[in-house]
Amino acid sequence: MAVSKSKKWEILEELKVALEGAKAVAFTSNTALSVEEISNLRRNLREVGATFTLAKKTLIKIAFKEVYNVEISDDLMPGQIALVCSNEDAVAGLGKLNEFMKKTKDRIVWTGSYFEGEVKDAEATKVIAGLPSRETLLGRLVGSMKSPISGLARFFDAAAKELETQGKAKVGELEGKRTEAAPEAKAEETVETAPVAPETPAEVVAETPAAEEKTEA
Repeated sequence: MAVSKSKKWEILEELKVALEGAKAVAFTSNTALSVEEISNLRRNLREVGATFTLAKKTLIKIAFKEVYNVEISDDLMPGQIALVCSNEDAVAGLGKLNEFMKKTKDRIVWTGSYFEGEVKDAEATKVIAGLPSRETLLGRLVGSMKSPISGLARFFDAAAKELETQGKAKVGELEGKRTEAAPEAKAEETVETAPVAPETPAEVVAETPAAEEKTEA
């Protein structure tokens, strides 16, 4: 069925809008995908801010030229071609389609992509699609940051439980008891028995009978 000139212009404008908002664009060759499969794929791609658009090769080439000033080779567009535009995350849309490809047994395959300002072939596109998305990387980063903190929390929790099972007071209470007991202990240590003064020789002489007799005479 022939497409009117006005319809072609409408499709071209839609392609240009899709390309302008894309952080990465991939080409796929599709063979015998059912309408239901394409609908499911588009729904899954929308979850990560990506789109799947079937279009004529000529219109795709014109749109790329006008938006990116890039010539797309016919070698990157064999068979029926669709564009996957990843809008929110450069990798997320490609990764989502990569998962879908594993279920279709080569009825949809990568043929190339436009990633970070460069045209990539099918193999390079497949590698990019297998990379973790920004959301996944952030999740891993947050997890790695939490692990030392959670490990420290588990340590203190285990230590507290061990004190309780052994019937010991908490560290803070132990410190308080030491502080209260310290003055008493110090007082006891400073109490000493006063030494008895030794008797002087004069006192001893005064107490002897000889001294008394001499006094009477």
